[in-house]
Amino acid sequence: MPLVSRSTGRRFFALKQALVAKLVVISSFLSMISKLYFYTMKKLLFISILFYGCTQDASEQAKQEIIKADIAMSEMASREGFYKTLLLYADDSVMKPKEGELPVIGKGALQKYWNGKDGTKDISWKPFRAEAAKSGEIGYTLGNWKYVTKDSTYYGNYYTIWKKQKDCNWKFVFDGGNGTPAPVK
Repeated sequence: MPLVSRSTGRRFFALKQALVAKLVVISSFLSMISKLYFYTMKKLLFISILFYGCTQDASEQAKQEIIKADIAMSEMASREGFYKTLLLYADDSVMKPKEGELPVIGKGALQKYWNGKDGTKDISWKPFRAEAAKSGEIGYTLGNWKYVTKDSTYYGNYYTIWKKQKDCNWKFVFDGGNGTPAPVK
């Protein structure tokens, strides 16, 4: 007489097949989990690298670029004219305060206000301070200006807020200043 009956053997075989099928499902599930884990870790690594890049302090480089743009604008103004140069360096959303008047808002309004004038070539300026945001997208310069006419020389200081453009050039969004006494020598 056999130790296990046929019906018991079939049940045992069926249980064995069910157990193997469950092991295959569990194995597939674990494989899928490990792939998902690997994929998730790759994503997390990419995101952390991206955030690390976004948190880099770009202010020092931006500050140097802004100073360079400010000096280049002054040099161009002495060759091409004040108004013409400022229009080339102005952002479309520029705001330019005017003494005793409302500010001129927008590059188109500024062009209309200056009505195609080149402006003087006898003004120069130089920044003495600059700062930029950590993101490197915006910053400002402060400086002194000098305007020479036949009869007189005028002095003042200025402030310019700069915005980095999509093409990585800098344009100003706000520019103003005031007259001051002559510097002490």
